[in-house]
Amino acid sequence: MNGRKLVVFSCDAMVYEDIEYLKGKSERFAKLLAGGSIVKRTRTIYPSVTYPCHTTMSTGCYPDKHTVVNNSVFRPGQLKNVPWRWFADAIAVPDIFTAVKKAGGTTACVFWPVTGCHEYIDYNLPEYWPQTPEETNKEAFLRAGTTEKVWKECVEPFIGGVKIRSHPGTDDFLIEVACEMIRRYKPDLLMIHTGDLDSFRHRYGLFNDWTKRGSDDAERWLFDLMEAAKEAGVFDDTDFFLTSDHGQLEIVRNIKPNVVFADNGLIEKNPDGTMKSFKAYCYSTGLSAQIVLSDPSDSVLWCRVYDLLNHMKEEGIYGISRVYTAEEIEESDRLGGNFSFVIESDGYTSFAEDWNRPMVKALDLSDYRFGRATHGHYPDKGPQPVFFGFGPDIRAGVEIERRPTVDEAPTYAKILGVSLPDADGRPVDEMLR
Repeated sequence: MNGRKLVVFSCDAMVYEDIEYLKGKSERFAKLLAGGSIVKRTRTIYPSVTYPCHTTMSTGCYPDKHTVVNNSVFRPGQLKNVPWRWFADAIAVPDIFTAVKKAGGTTACVFWPVTGCHEYIDYNLPEYWPQTPEETNKEAFLRAGTTEKVWKECVEPFIGGVKIRSHPGTDDFLIEVACEMIRRYKPDLLMIHTGDLDSFRHRYGLFNDWTKRGSDDAERWLFDLMEAAKEAGVFDDTDFFLTSDHGQLEIVRNIKPNVVFADNGLIEKNPDGTMKSFKAYCYSTGLSAQIVLSDPSDSVLWCRVYDLLNHMKEEGIYGISRVYTAEEIEESDRLGGNFSFVIESDGYTSFAEDWNRPMVKALDLSDYRFGRATHGHYPDKGPQPVFFGFGPDIRAGVEIERRPTVDEAPTYAKILGVSLPDADGRPVDEMLR
């Protein structure tokens, strides 16, 4: 470790258009922007969903290497979108927390995804929440790796009546926790993730008064983090990054490919409509889906499903713009996992997993895939996420049009003087002094 400190603030679903809005509205943000460096539009990974994206953002690796390829755990026949990949043992490679801790530094996390029970995070409030109505916030967070010390000193004073995953109340609470961690512990690395801008886009669409409110919130929270560093006496040694994981696209319908699979004998149902077994299953990531076969080695089944998917694409009514084989998507986008195909949206259709009619599912807010806007789409589509840094190690006035998100963690590692030998990306040297 070289004495530098780093605060990484990920504002879920923030895009460059939000940065432009803040620049035009806020004089203090415009000044901050001019004093730092920005990658205006980063190329995220596929699928562009929160947990795989954030794992790439913390490891510098593509999904085929870090192995987090969906927000949730694969549970065919279970339509409720849980459990998610909450715990750090889902990651197959060392991340930036591990690198900093092994180099002798201290680490802190506030709601960064896939960090539950992370052995190399000293002060941890991972992204997690009570799993039953009876479970308390304290019970949930302690099970996910928050210590009694962190609970007492940094969480309990602020959590009050907060309902976790309600916005922006949850996010105000998370920022208070992060600020208190900075003041008390002065960690060498702190990474925090908020979700209100993402939530507003799911609920109301891409650009509106609500998303402006979410951008205003992000600006306020960024300055709160800066103020906490000043109060802790570490501001002059701290670099800050404002980043994001993905954009979103507005949608008009949700389609159920598993209904077609059931019609073609690939899903067998019980008399009550529940799923009895499957030969092919659509595992949704919103605007894309991973098609899992019960026996991937069955070449007859593989050809049958491939032909059916391409027929659905050519029909033009099922929301599919492209069918990738596992080999094709591995080669083009480094996405690999226990699936045989990936289907990509037409840009306005999200995919649901239900196997019962009707074919079209109404838009709702039951989970991230079904609101007025969502993500999971191919990385080059729509508004793009950002990567903005400022501080003692960041050059002023640098604007870079495009870099991949795998370059973020290597940039953090270089600033802090630690190593990420497994990373696929490289530092964004143009940003650094």
